[in-house]
Amino acid sequence: MRFEVVTDEAGLARLCERIGRATRVGLDTEFHNERSYTARLMLLQVAFEDEVVVIDALKAQALRPFVQALSQTLVVGHALAGDFKIFADRFDCVPTRIFDTQIAAAFSGYGLSVSLADLVRDVLGVRLKKTQTVSDWSARPLTQMQLDYLIDDVAHLLELHDKLAGRLEADGRLEWALEECAAAGDIARYRSDPHRMYLRIPGANRMSRRELGLLSELSAVRESIARRRDVPLRYVLPDDVLAGLATLRPKTMEELGQLRRLDPGARKTLGEAILEAVARGEALAEADLPSKPLRSIGKEREGLIAAMNVLIAAIAGQNRLPASLLVPRAALERVARELPPDRAALERELDLTAWRAALVAEPLWDLLSGGQVLKIEGYAERAPRITLHALN
Repeated sequence: MRFEVVTDEAGLARLCERIGRATRVGLDTEFHNERSYTARLMLLQVAFEDEVVVIDALKAQALRPFVQALSQTLVVGHALAGDFKIFADRFDCVPTRIFDTQIAAAFSGYGLSVSLADLVRDVLGVRLKKTQTVSDWSARPLTQMQLDYLIDDVAHLLELHDKLAGRLEADGRLEWALEECAAAGDIARYRSDPHRMYLRIPGANRMSRRELGLLSELSAVRESIARRRDVPLRYVLPDDVLAGLATLRPKTMEELGQLRRLDPGARKTLGEAILEAVARGEALAEADLPSKPLRSIGKEREGLIAAMNVLIAAIAGQNRLPASLLVPRAALERVARELPPDRAALERELDLTAWRAALVAEPLWDLLSGGQVLKIEGYAERAPRITLHALN
């Protein structure tokens, strides 16, 4: 397949115009994320029906118009969430019309994490050359092997789109897959609330509500500084230091010095911001303090979740779908905590899309209400399967 490498803004502008005229394009990116808050784009590959265009993002850096141009067409890619997270963070924009071949593959019986190489080999009978997966994409000039890899990664996406869409349509699942793909094109999915990032800090579940209030303010400050400097969060303040600050609750620079893990350089550059965050946390009204994380639901209700999981796994297996794609663990936990009294309440608690509810709501209610029981069949024939039966 023909290819072109774009290295300047003029070439990028021409590419944007071409994308605007295309009915669909394939997309992939190469990035480094070890030393920055948001991963840094090194290269982007765009596939048309007859050509692949590689953008050298170290030379053609004004990429916002390119990302905006992608919203004018259908974008086909594999596991696009990682690419879109970068677009959302750096350009506040993501393509809205997408076909993610990994999502589509999940509805075709491949599981949730099938690789592009495996999918292309199985569906198209083509073996991709995955020799540059750990390549240093910041190095220039690009080698021929790197260019071959870049082209290979997008050259088959449009044909893969055709094949998977055809299969899904024949199985009556194309709308299901498109619904999931549409959700992946919602920019809200890639945005996080800085004041809820404290939930990721180890030890938060042991803190008081006041300490959690301080931890929330401190986490938001760390996130803001990391974003501004474009460095990983841990480069600003490690998690254990953040937790230590929330429990120490320092009010002066001298009190900051009691935290051994906070070195003098960090106290000098971050001390004022830390003390201001602590003061905001101390000033929070009792009603505005974060709730403590939910306690364990107990062994009996964990057993209930396990039973529901068995049924969900059986339904997923019957429909060649990953169980985790059907019902998330959090939804089952809500059911176990709230114990909805009827099917309508169960469906509200599960909060599932229409196609998911159609598959699981009725059998799950039958199991929970005692109208049916789970049985294992086919074990003696070495082909065990879980089935749901009416109670005799």
